[in-house]
Amino acid sequence: MTQLPTTPSEADTDHPGRTAPDTGTGRADEVFRIETYGIEPIPEAARHGGAKDLFWLWFGSNLTFTYVINGALAVAFGLTFWQAVGVIVVGGLAFFAISAAGYSGVRTGTATLVISRAAFGVRGNWPAGLLNWVVSIGYTVVNTVVGALALEAFCAHLGWTGTSARAFALVVTMALTFAVALWGHATVQFAERWMAYVLAVGFAALLVLLLPGTDTGASPTAPGAAGWSLAFVVALAGPFSYLPMPADYTRYLPARTSLRSLTWAGALGGFTSSVALGAAGAAAATQADLTDAVAGTESLLPGWFKPLFLALVLGGCVTNSIITLYSSSLNLQVLGIPWSRAKTIVISAAVTAAGCLYALFLTDFTSALLSFLSLLVIVFAPWGGVFLADMLLRRCRYDTAALHTGRAGSYWYRGGYHPAGVTALLTGIVFAALTCDSELWTGPLVAPLGGADLSLASSLVAGLVYWALAARTVAPASDPAPTGD
Repeated sequence: MTQLPTTPSEADTDHPGRTAPDTGTGRADEVFRIETYGIEPIPEAARHGGAKDLFWLWFGSNLTFTYVINGALAVAFGLTFWQAVGVIVVGGLAFFAISAAGYSGVRTGTATLVISRAAFGVRGNWPAGLLNWVVSIGYTVVNTVVGALALEAFCAHLGWTGTSARAFALVVTMALTFAVALWGHATVQFAERWMAYVLAVGFAALLVLLLPGTDTGASPTAPGAAGWSLAFVVALAGPFSYLPMPADYTRYLPARTSLRSLTWAGALGGFTSSVALGAAGAAAATQADLTDAVAGTESLLPGWFKPLFLALVLGGCVTNSIITLYSSSLNLQVLGIPWSRAKTIVISAAVTAAGCLYALFLTDFTSALLSFLSLLVIVFAPWGGVFLADMLLRRCRYDTAALHTGRAGSYWYRGGYHPAGVTALLTGIVFAALTCDSELWTGPLVAPLGGADLSLASSLVAGLVYWALAARTVAPASDPAPTGD
């Protein structure tokens, strides 16, 4: 395994060429000013904002067409419109757990994948960190490709087609995403808020246009256990995919921020947008063939709204890609890249651009990529279960310094691995692999379970195993929040 940095100077402190953060004025995190902090703890003097900022972050970033597709899939699995909406609501409620997980960022002032070192150990945390970077880049590629295709279709309405139009669409989509993510945390929050204002109006109009024609009658085919389980997997996978990043966007909040206000603000944001768009997708699926979700939805809309609809698809893809690309830059620092956040994001952007070029101009690998990403629920569902269980056991109180000191810190455990965390994670992975039903892998227990996919339940399995193994040894630290650099 790659040797990880084990001292403060090797791990998370300043490196040559990194701009020193302004710790006294908070100017290290201003709109349209490149953020100078990375994964190092944010001192109280540099913290700002309030819980209400999280509403706009999660509301704006989830105004993405992905949820329209999720709602359509629920109907495709055999659910009626109202059954699909019920599943979508349950999926939306998962944002309460995601939002609450952000409280660890308030306590420590650092990123989620730094905090998870407490559960898995410094070295034990590394594989999941690498996979999370792959997932972040994968979803950024998918969103960028969908956004570019929407912009290309918009150009076609203006009479511009061909390779040049597609290249223009990709450049614009990448530029919008990269510029915001490069500036950093404050600009990300600013952009998500203002884009949310515009997108919310547009998607509200979409709902008004789609809902009246909804067929709320019985589905021609009963969903069965397989249909229900797949619908729940699709609905819950979206919120679960955010588990490795909520603290990335709460680490600047003042230490006095309450768990209740933080949880409600972020959860309502993600819940509102995901449920509204999921319902739109379910409504559209009862009226048209949504095998091609964008084209199918567009066919239900009046001509005057179609260009606006394509703009909504583009905007939603950008808002979602911004937060995944931003978190990927912090992720690379967690993996030991000795660069500033602003420099590591160039790596993520370059890999994203290469993936998009391959998908748009060489071969269509988007479906294969989506299948691969969906398979990674086998790892990330149990990872999330262990992380949340550890957070509950510690009551979000961590030894902040130890999270950044490698071998010298209390989270080094045995050779860099926390036996309880690694054991629970592996147990959850085995359970998920046995019960997963995806295009690339079908577990041996799926057929005996009537075709049901229980892979997401691996989060509960892993969490319970971790609780049983670690409850007597894991305790809240006496240092609940950073007090300085």
